[in-house]
Parts: sequence; structure tokens; C-alpha cells
Amino acid sequence: MQVRTLLKLSIAAAIATIAMKSAAWWITDSVGLLSDAMESFVNLASALFALAMVTIAQRPADDDHPFGHTKAEYFSSGFEGLLIAGAAVGIIWAAVNRFAHPQPLESLGWGLALAVISSGLNWLLAHRMMRASVEQRSIALEADARHLYTDVWTSAGVVVGLAAVWFTGWTWLDPLLAIGVALNILREGVHLAWRSVDGLMDSAVEPEVRAQIDRTLAQFEHPTIRFDHLVTRRAGQRRFVDMHMHMPAGWTLGRAAALRTDVEQALMSEVPGLRASIQLLPSDVEAQFNEHEATPP
Repeated sequence: MQVRTLLKLSIAAAIATIAMKSAAWWITDSVGLLSDAMESFVNLASALFALAMVTIAQRPADDDHPFGHTKAEYFSSGFEGLLIAGAAVGIIWAAVNRFAHPQPLESLGWGLALAVISSGLNWLLAHRMMRASVEQRSIALEADARHLYTDVWTSAGVVVGLAAVWFTGWTWLDPLLAIGVALNILREGVHLAWRSVDGLMDSAVEPEVRAQIDRTLAQFEHPTIRFDHLVTRRAGQRRFVDMHMHMPAGWTLGRAAALRTDVEQALMSEVPGLRASIQLLPSDVEAQFNEHEATPP
């Protein structure tokens, strides 16, 4: 299933869970269920923004963006992290206010039933989205899936806590539970925001992808052929690798270029979405780099 289709399903699921969780809060007047409903609003906003960024990321390269638009997905992840953090602050505020003004909870049975149903819906969608994020290497889809998983665990904690309130009558458990939910949401938000920043800083490809590249190059290595100065970076679903390939100086340009084409095709077959850039050099020539070129004046 395509990334955009899954995000559209996420939007529909968010609307459905907002309705159910808001009804659960309205029935019970539980600040814990209110915190759960607020996170579903964040889910909706995040899914809408993720869909917009994925649409941009899928645009082909152009004159102004010769490497494509794939980094747009990182903005989705960062935006979602900020929204999650904002929701956490709002939940803590509501919980502290409930500590100061405790209120009895009503109709907990119906509220808990609605929370369980909405959590089951989110879990099914999150499981499918996480699998697809690995297949498609989409950080936007992964961020939305992780957020939905967080929502599932949040709802589970709320249900357990409210069940305890139901059996014990300790209403102070409700705001205490809400604060715990908020702290968990805040942790997830910080993680997503950092992932976004890390991606925008041209981080290297994942260790497993680098291992795939190394294994592919090993198939072409020979006493007269070697690779060095290999650097990688990732941008959304795309992966990039730059390197030097050394070969005998007596080879014709056509023979050298043909081997380079074989190496590039092998790399792109092994790592879908990879763009390889290989500079040809004679075996007795070493590239020179200015070690201070990145040092500010």
C-alpha cells in the first residue's frame, strides 16, 4: 500500500477516534480521557501535515532542487514532534487544575468501552504503517506510526487507571495518570523532533544500508581495482553515496566507464532508491583534499 494511501487512512482513523474519545470524555468528565482525546487531535493535524509533505517529497527533481524534494518528510517528523510536545503541556495544565479542583467521574463503563475500541483501531493502523515505513523508507510514515503506537499505550494506561478509579474511588488517580500520559507523549515528541533535525543535517545512511554497499563493492574489488573516500548521506526515502574508484592507468576510458556503470547498477539494485556518484582515478593517483576548507575564517 502506498504511503499517501496509508496517511489518508490515518486521517480517517484520527477523525473516528476523536469522535469516540471526545464522547468518552464528555460522558465521564475524566481528565485522563480528555488527555487521550487531545492527543487524537494532534494525530489528525500530524497526518494532514505528513500527507502534504509526502506529496511534496514525491515531486521529481527540477532545476531548483536537483537532488529532489525528499527531505520534505523531515519537516513532517519535526512538526509532529512539536505538536506532541504542545499537547503534553496542555494535558499537564489540565491535570494540575483537576488536582486543585477534584470532581467525581461518571459513566466510566461507557467511557472505557469507547477508549478500548478507538485504541484497537489505532493499533491495527499503526502496525500496518510501521511495516510500510520500513518497506518504503519513509520517515513521515514512521513518525505517524510511532505517534499512533504512543496513542495506543496512552489509551491503555488511561483505561487501566480509570478502572482503578472505578474500583477504589480514588479520584486523584485520574489527574496523576494524565500527567504520566503527558510525560510519555513529551518523550516521543522530543525523539521525533531530534530525528527530523538529524535527517536535515545530512546524516550517513543506516548501518545496514552501509553494509549492503560494502558487500556490493567487495564483489568488484581486485588487486588492480579499489574504492576509497566513500561517503554517504540520506534524504527522506533517497540514499546517496559518493566514492573514488581506482583502476589501472593503462585502461581505456571506455573500459573504465563500463566498469563504473556495472558498479552503479549493482549498487542501485542492492539498495533501491540509491544514487551513486563514482569518480574514476588511475591506481597511482590519490585525490587531494583541503583539510581546512570547512574551517571558518
